[in-house]
Amino acid sequence: MRRELAAIDQQIRALLDAHASPALGSCKGLGPVFQATSLALLPELGTLTRRQIARLVGVAPMNRDSGQASGARRIRGGRAPVRVALYMATLSAVRWDPAMKAHYQQLRARGKLAKVALVACMRKLLTIINAHRRDELAQGAAPVC
Repeated sequence: MRRELAAIDQQIRALLDAHASPALGSCKGLGPVFQATSLALLPELGTLTRRQIARLVGVAPMNRDSGQASGARRIRGGRAPVRVALYMATLSAVRWDPAMKAHYQQLRARGKLAKVALVACMRKLLTIINAHRRDELAQGAAPVC
């Protein structure tokens, strides 16, 4: 079983190397699991606006308003496997990337709950990755599909 697992890991690494994109490794915390997940399940990365990509992944705040009632904004929908991988990447980025750490601490200092601040960091990280990928595509890099 260990040999099979090692062989599968090696095949995954080979596929990642073949389809690697510098944008997917541009920030701290974006490891091989996130890279593989985003390559496989998010081919639109770099072709959509920041709002569209956030909504597609499911990290955009959606309102629950009806008439004069204003409900709380919550995230929902989207591609759950990508969101899960992005969550784990963001946990690592908030811990090790100085810019993401500062953003998270600023949100916490303003009174945001820990999960709310983390989801905001998820959206920011996704926006950064999307912008890097968009710039890659604009420079003429081959699409990763």
